[in-house]
Amino acid sequence: MSFIYILGVAIGLSMDAFAVSVGFSLSRRGLSRAGALRMAAAFGLFQLVMPILGWAAGRSVISAIQGFDHWIAAGLLVFIGGKMIVEAFRKEEELIHEQERRDRTIGWPLLVLSLATSLDALAVGLSFGALGVPVLLPAAVIGVVCFLVTMTGSKIGPIIGKLAGEWAEAAGGVVLILIAIKILIDHLS
Repeated sequence: MSFIYILGVAIGLSMDAFAVSVGFSLSRRGLSRAGALRMAAAFGLFQLVMPILGWAAGRSVISAIQGFDHWIAAGLLVFIGGKMIVEAFRKEEELIHEQERRDRTIGWPLLVLSLATSLDALAVGLSFGALGVPVLLPAAVIGVVCFLVTMTGSKIGPIIGKLAGEWAEAAGGVVLILIAIKILIDHLS
């Protein structure tokens, strides 16, 4: 398998992570450097591990979840996107106090997003296994590319957010919901 092919797969798998990082960083304040780094590291790690798990799991495990994995990913994205939309319309002072108390790049929200954006990488790992392709190099490339793409998205988001103004966080939530719809359309068609 050529490096160009692996790179193409890595970029394709990273697009959901890119869109999520843009969506999360759309707020006027954007993501902190630490938050962007945590998100990129988590997304990259999940994108690295999932192909290895898919490759190791074989057809039996993948076929057991393949019928509904897209529903799980879409449901998680709709939940988080909906929450972002609701938060966009809350009073600014209330939001500032709540955001000072919590960081969406820590804990469950980050874990859920990492899982939701990396389920496709599980299927890619299965296909690598079916083709008899070694998985470690492709998985490493996928993880590194996802890390870089996520960091890029977290830097682009605030620029878009400044243009969108106070509607930016709602737009980020809409982006996550659109990704969920895309996942469902791709898997149901």
